[in-house]
Amino acid sequence: MRQIAIYGKGGIGKSTTTQNIAAALAEKGKKTMIIGCDPKADSTRLILGGRLQNTVLDTLRRKGPRIALEDIVHTGFLEVRCVESGGPEPGVGCAGRGIITAIETLEKLGAYQPEPDIVLYDILGDVVCGGFAMPIREGKAKEIYIVCSGEMMSLFAANNICKGVALYANNSGVRVGGLICNSRMTDHEKELSKAFADAIGTRLLYFLPRDNIVQKAELNRQTVIQYAPDSSQAQEYRSLARAVEENADRVIPEPLSYDALEDLLNRYS
Repeated sequence: MRQIAIYGKGGIGKSTTTQNIAAALAEKGKKTMIIGCDPKADSTRLILGGRLQNTVLDTLRRKGPRIALEDIVHTGFLEVRCVESGGPEPGVGCAGRGIITAIETLEKLGAYQPEPDIVLYDILGDVVCGGFAMPIREGKAKEIYIVCSGEMMSLFAANNICKGVALYANNSGVRVGGLICNSRMTDHEKELSKAFADAIGTRLLYFLPRDNIVQKAELNRQTVIQYAPDSSQAQEYRSLARAVEENADRVIPEPLSYDALEDLLNRYS
């Protein structure tokens, strides 16, 4: 079982990218599972046709020890298994702690049986607190991919995620497999993303072009793979999924200082 964590700044398109990767892998016959680790609980919406499923934390609050696997694991497009960790009540508790509780519950209930080929953890990356770093710290996911763009705050978040990976890499064995640039069509975006990847010691694994078909698919509550399987963007997602599947180049990153990151951004502004 290959466990992959996909991190990225909120709003960068991380969940959409994750779900399209999952759909493309499932299309190839891979037994695939998505575990949403975002309090918004929207990591599996497109795979499930727009249905917001019961989260692990909500179900635990409601049912306590009577919780069953079928309460929290649902099957969507091409038999992709879907789980949402959820979060605490607004203003109460720690969302990161919720991820820890959710994953512990999944393990206790045997959610990884029968064993999938690939598990994708979709994780918010604005703040790498202890809970959100749990898949890194505990070695649940051995490889990390970071969704970014050519925007400053996106790369700032990516650099912070790399700091978390570097901190836990020796103990957990986690490594970065590369960056996935989800284009926002900023100036010199591809060149900047590649230069940033080079600077931290990894590579730009894939550059996803911007295409309005992504928005149309989301409005129809589907991945692009399902909504427009013959489109050029569907082919891009299939190529990205293949790049992830075939990638064996994983490294401990060397995150930049704030000044070095700012200098890099200024060179491409």
